[in-house]
Amino acid sequence: MLPPLHPLGVVTRIGAGLAVGGAVIAAANAIALPRLTPPRSRSEPVVDPVTVVDPVTVVVPARNEADRITALIADLRAQRGLSTLRVLILDDESSDGTPDVARRAFAGDGRFALIRNTEPPPPGWLGKTAACHGAAEHASRLMNPQRPGVLVFLDADVRLAPDALAAAAAELRRSRAALVSPWPRQEAESPVERLVQPLLCWSWFATLPIGAANRNTRPSMAVACGQFLVFDAAAYYRIGGHAAVADKLTEDLDIARALRRRGERTIVAAARDLASCRMYTDPTELREGYTRWLWTAFGSPVGSIVVSTLATVTYVLPPVALLFGRGRTRGWGAAGYAAAAASRLMARAAETGGRPRLRDLADAATHPASVLGLIHLTAASHFRRRRGRLRWKGRDLDGSGRRPEG
Repeated sequence: MLPPLHPLGVVTRIGAGLAVGGAVIAAANAIALPRLTPPRSRSEPVVDPVTVVDPVTVVVPARNEADRITALIADLRAQRGLSTLRVLILDDESSDGTPDVARRAFAGDGRFALIRNTEPPPPGWLGKTAACHGAAEHASRLMNPQRPGVLVFLDADVRLAPDALAAAAAELRRSRAALVSPWPRQEAESPVERLVQPLLCWSWFATLPIGAANRNTRPSMAVACGQFLVFDAAAYYRIGGHAAVADKLTEDLDIARALRRRGERTIVAAARDLASCRMYTDPTELREGYTRWLWTAFGSPVGSIVVSTLATVTYVLPPVALLFGRGRTRGWGAAGYAAAAASRLMARAAETGGRPRLRDLADAATHPASVLGLIHLTAASHFRRRRGRLRWKGRDLDGSGRRPEG
């Protein structure tokens, strides 16, 4: 008879079992996750017949994006496979010359227009939601009411391949969804970025069966990435647009949930080499970006404690048991650590569309540190919220996510 497991061994076994379950979900998602596909072969010339007949309107909210907006405009000017394209860049009180940089990048292209917003967001609104709503209202006046087509929201730090918009619009119509969220390949260069950024994709890829999530309309199973959102324009305006999520820090998820509550389908799809994004370029920017919203991620401080504890048991304890445990405890620790690294690698492969590189293997090996880093950022987010120290792009946020009045 085998000796009974020590309590540490029991907890390690539980954590390893959960990690293995996450790896199983990730393996299923590696098969089920839709991939954006250009509506024509990349080998065909640019002058091929147009395949996407829906008019496509792109909205880009831009606040102090002078160093990024030129590259995105160049990518948008190079889009192909669309019958109609119009692009609205909304400058949101920028102080770094973003409007002038954008106008120069237009280079006289009549499909592009600049909208200036010189007022702070009204009470009850966040800066980004107000900017998106204002630009979308402007866009609605340019649309044919009988055929509004496709409405796309892009962040200024997204980079697009020439077929990206055509592929996204084609997927929207093929899936008959109200929203397609193409998941951009997340680029990370610095050590801090590489520690945290891959968790964006992994967090849902290893926990949510995407095949089922994309087929149903449960709000709790929505996945969306605000960097790149592709709406059926009519469905977007039916829910009131961004007014439905005016004060939400996670407006991308919340607008997907608002659509689902109306019985509409929303889906996530891997953009792979069609879209990429480097959200943050230094540790300070990354910390500010995550702490402004992580306090909302798990519903309450208690929810954050519960999730953080569960994450520690699942992804931190097994490697600790591998290093310091004995016998069966060490074996379970090895199994849990390997399963966690495998789920991380599968998420990265789905995101990039290629085989993991050596740096991906190295990043997966540091997964326990990544989880601890996210727990730290979550705690810091709650701390800052309680002390009214939430800020983003020069604007103060109070604990409710609204801009303080006065």
